[in-house]
Formats: sequence, structure tokens, C-alpha cells
Amino acid sequence: MKTTSYKPRRLSVAPMMDWTDRHCRMFHRQITRHTWLYTEMVTTGALIHGDVERHLKFNEEEHPVALQLGGSEPADLAKSAKLGEQWGYDEINLNCGCPSERVQKGAFGACLMAEPQLVADCVKAMRDAVEIDVTVKHRIGIDEVSSYGFVRDFVGTIAEAGCHTFIAHARNAILKGLSPKENREIPPLKPEYAYQLKRDFPHLEIIINGGIKTVEEIDLHLQHVDGVMLGREAYHNPYLMASFDARYYGDDAPVKSRQEIIEAMLPYIAAQLERYGNNGAGLRLNSITRHMLGLMTGIPGARAFRQTLSDARKLALGDPRLLLDAAARMQPVAA
Repeated sequence: MKTTSYKPRRLSVAPMMDWTDRHCRMFHRQITRHTWLYTEMVTTGALIHGDVERHLKFNEEEHPVALQLGGSEPADLAKSAKLGEQWGYDEINLNCGCPSERVQKGAFGACLMAEPQLVADCVKAMRDAVEIDVTVKHRIGIDEVSSYGFVRDFVGTIAEAGCHTFIAHARNAILKGLSPKENREIPPLKPEYAYQLKRDFPHLEIIINGGIKTVEEIDLHLQHVDGVMLGREAYHNPYLMASFDARYYGDDAPVKSRQEIIEAMLPYIAAQLERYGNNGAGLRLNSITRHMLGLMTGIPGARAFRQTLSDARKLALGDPRLLLDAAARMQPVAA
């Protein structure tokens, strides 16, 4: 396998549909240099039959960055993984965790956990096609199947196909009757299952995901597993990640203030709008700034910041300096 100089996956931001696009990832990279970033799920059909550049283009500053694929046909996944490698991604991740009925209709996502040998075949096909890491993101069970033995056997089977890294969302996936949102909230979290996976497979890299919101929770999990993947907390409260490089990677470089993060994004936003906003691609200022609404979470004036960035009339002007205006309207001015 190809080796990289990137830090290990101690911290990562989960693939989130409609959220973790390349603009979101570019924003997150201003906050943390070493945290691994994941794309939204991209289906094999979208790559094989669609616009490859639209789905795979990313900014060089995003590294380390992983491409998450959705699919269940080994040959299609191999082709798609090869495309991801050619476009420069550092990892290919297979989605075996999404519980949505729309994804199930494509015969992939969490329903694949019922077919571990098929997943193993998919992983082997991708590993044969690329030199970068191939990883799997999964749940700990599906529907009423909630015994630890189920996820243990799933991981064991896939590991035999050569997968070294498993990202365990420590909840069951309920395939019928619950929305994706409810699937993130109703099935109980069982972090002990992820901990046990690490004890049973000490040679594997085990990363835990699901409901993690504080550095104290991260610290606790890292006593038992190799890494932690944040989901919605990283999106809604992104400045939480400002401490990650020093705390988890030993990087003592100065931490950017919120104001510095805004200023770092301005040239990027201006360049993106100039390049893509006038060529029919549909890029608008809000396409980027919507990912930044949570930057001021937890400090006085955060509501005023969000309100200013949500003003449709001002957004329509397409001036990136709206971010500076939003920060200036906070009382006190954001540090």
C-alpha cells in the first residue's frame, strides 16, 4: 500500500450528505491542519455515468482527505476507487453505515452489513485497484440484531480481505421506520462495542463515531480506540476543532482566531465566485458561507453573526466581505 506523511487518523470529520462538500472542507482546514476530512458519499453510478470532475474535484489544501463511496458492485467500486486515487485522494472509504431508505434502494449503506462476504469482495476489488488505504465505515448492528458478535464477525470477515481501518458508528441502524435523523438519535449508543473491537482486533485501526461533542469525550474514547470521528458537532460548532492540532497531534503552531479564519477564507471565496459563479455552475456566496454559520457558536453575538450571514438580500450581492460585516456586528467583536 502507498504510504503518506500525514498524521494518523486520531481525529476526523465524518462524511455528511449536503454538508461536507469541498467548500466546507476548505473552511475546516483553516481551523485544523491535521484532522482527516471526508467527502460526502459519492455513488459509483455518479462516477461511472456522471460528471467525474464535479464529484471529485477538491482543493489541494484539503489533504489529508478521503473519498467515501457508496456502492455494492465490486467492479464498479474498483473503477470508482481508481478514479479517486487518480484525482489525488488519500483514502477510499466504503459506506456500510447509512440507513436511509433511498440508499438501501441502491443496495448499499448499512444494509450491506447483512452481507459481510459481499463487502469483503468489494474491499478486495478496491484494494487490488489502488495503492491508497481502503477503509470501511459501518454501524454496530442492523434492526433488532444488536449482539456484539454480529459486528465482531462483520469486522473479522472484512479484515480477512485486507481492510485495516474500521470506523464504527456505535449505534444500530434501523432500516425501516426511522429517518436518518432518528437513526442518529434513537438507537442507543454503545461505545463499549467499539472498545471491544479494539481489544479483539488489536492489529486493526478502530475509530469510533456517534454523538461525540466535547474534547473530554474524545479524550475518554482515545483511551480505548485509535481515533475519533466527529459528525454534526464539527459542523455546528467548528471552532471546537481549533485545539485539535496541539492537543492530539503535538503541533504547537499558533491557533487561528475566528477573525483570522474569516480573513483566510476571503481570497478563496472571491476566487471561487470569480471562477464558478459566472459560468453557469450555480455557485453563489451562500454555497460557501452556509458552512460557516456555526463559527461563532458559544460566544456573545453568535446570533447576530448568523442573522447577517443569512440575509438573502446581502448574500445576493455576492461580496465575500459580508463575512467581515457579520463579525463586526457582533457584540463584543469576536476574538
